[in-house]
Amino acid sequence: MARQAPTDTPHVSVVVLVYDEVDSVEPLHRELMGVLAALGTSFEVLYIDDGSRDGTTEKLGQTASRDARVRVVSFRRNFGQTAAVQAGIDHSRGAVLLFLDGDMQNDPHDIPHLLQKIDEGYDVVSGWRRDRRDDASRVIPSKIANWVIARVTGVQLSDFGCTLKAYRREVIHDVKLSGEMHRFIPVFAAMIGARITELPVNHRPRTYGKSKHSFTRASRVMLDLVTVKLLGSHSTQPLYLFGFAAFAMWAVALVLAAIVILQKVMPPYVYAHNNPLLLLSVVLAIVGVQFILIGLSIRMYQESQSKPTYVVREILEKTPHRQPATNGRPAVRTR
Repeated sequence: MARQAPTDTPHVSVVVLVYDEVDSVEPLHRELMGVLAALGTSFEVLYIDDGSRDGTTEKLGQTASRDARVRVVSFRRNFGQTAAVQAGIDHSRGAVLLFLDGDMQNDPHDIPHLLQKIDEGYDVVSGWRRDRRDDASRVIPSKIANWVIARVTGVQLSDFGCTLKAYRREVIHDVKLSGEMHRFIPVFAAMIGARITELPVNHRPRTYGKSKHSFTRASRVMLDLVTVKLLGSHSTQPLYLFGFAAFAMWAVALVLAAIVILQKVMPPYVYAHNNPLLLLSVVLAIVGVQFILIGLSIRMYQESQSKPTYVVREILEKTPHRQPATNGRPAVRTR
């Protein structure tokens, strides 16, 4: 296979997310490089090693030392898939970013089809595991979650959880992710007017390693969905939404308080401490204050997104030295 000269700005960055996949990284890399070599365009392969402890890092480092088109970003510990996706965005250099898992369930041969859709003018191409090769205990909750997310966000995709997706860099360059929000990247892209489509992709049964799926993830996804919806519908002025609700509660509380006063000074002279309307008035006033604080918290959350969600131990590539570790930001290359 003819070796392609590396460039600082490849057209395609393929970001592979790996965590304790020592058995699959070598066959995956061989298959992936064969597919990419046939594309006829410049590319790089960026492995995000999410704190592996089984020898995955060392195998990937050997691969990167032989090929300048391959780089490895290795985390100090396991920070989760969302942090790995964020690192892929931060450290990649291509005009088009393409993500896939390192367990070989995503098929590299689908990459040309996703890139073809990008060439047709789409900004986001989302893989759809229509014939998913996982246990029913994973597939059924996933289908329910996908249905809920599509209805709540208005982004009509069938498989938000599929890692195999392609993006134009300009629609996700400023995305800052936390929690389980990697699956909501198409939603964030839709907020700025990106053209989105989905493409059925091949989903292969797992033959290496074991699944890192956790049943607690579903609850985290639903909580993140609430955050995404609030940020999407009221992203510029979240305080307006909660502020109007707070004012309504304060208005009701004021009316109830006036009723309590009138009942105290007029027959039958109900004592305030025996009047349930007083307690209701106080509760509404307190909830109104809490709504204001929620609005302020969302605003503060938006302004604090520069906080890194991962810490890099080292970056491995074919250079005379190893780049220094950085806290969630691309390392500065020394020429």
